[in-house]
Amino acid sequence: MAKRIGERIRELREEQDISLREFAKKLANLSAAHLSDIELGRRYPSPELLKRIAEKLNTPIEDLERLDFRPPLEELKRMAEDNPTYGFALRKMLEKEVSPQAILDYLEKHPKKDNK
Repeated sequence: MAKRIGERIRELREEQDISLREFAKKLANLSAAHLSDIELGRRYPSPELLKRIAEKLNTPIEDLERLDFRPPLEELKRMAEDNPTYGFALRKMLEKEVSPQAILDYLEKHPKKDNK
């Protein structure tokens, strides 16, 4: 199974020989309990906190973001409400059992176009 974001954060922290409490202090305004919950996968960092974590661990934020496997349910719901074609497209994708890799491959081949 793929490594999760919290596991990678813990791994990077331990590689740098930083205790949980020490790292929480470095992040300012974060309790060791909250950080522990993130590392154990019970909570997810906000985008702002993730940026601070990446900076303190000297790792690109993109490397951590790739490990956040949560589905963006609220965003998908909002998109489908704003444009029902999204909902139709998502249903078709599920019906045809399109693999996640096929979606990623498609997106790599078809980068986002400017809406100018």
